[in-house]
Amino acid sequence: MKIQKMTHKSSLPSNTRNKLVLRRTRKRFNPRIFIERTIETTAIISLLLTGFSGVGAMACWGLEIIETNNPNIIISGWEQQKNICLGAMLVNFSVFLGSSLVGASFSIKRDKF
Repeated sequence: MKIQKMTHKSSLPSNTRNKLVLRRTRKRFNPRIFIERTIETTAIISLLLTGFSGVGAMACWGLEIIETNNPNIIISGWEQQKNICLGAMLVNFSVFLGSSLVGASFSIKRDKF
C-alpha cells in the first residue's frame, strides 16, 4: 500500500509543529470485494422482488375469486395478471438461488476445500 505523509499545520508552537505527522492510507479497488458485494446485493434484491411478486399474485388471485363469486362485477384480466406475477416470482426466486450458489462457490474456493 502507498502511504502518504502530511504535516498538519496548527496553532501549536513551531518546535512541535514538525513532529505531528499524519499517515493516510490510500484504499485500492479490490475486485473480489466488489464481486462479493454485487452477488450479495443481487440475492437480497431478488428475494425482496420475489416477496412483492408473491403478494401481487395473491391479490390478483383474491380479486379473481371475488369476480367469480359475484357476477355483477365485470373486471377481467386478473388471471393474466396473476400469471405474470407468478412468472416474475419464479424468475426472481431463480435469480436468488443462482446468486446464492455463485456466492457459495466463491466462498468454497476461497476456503480451499
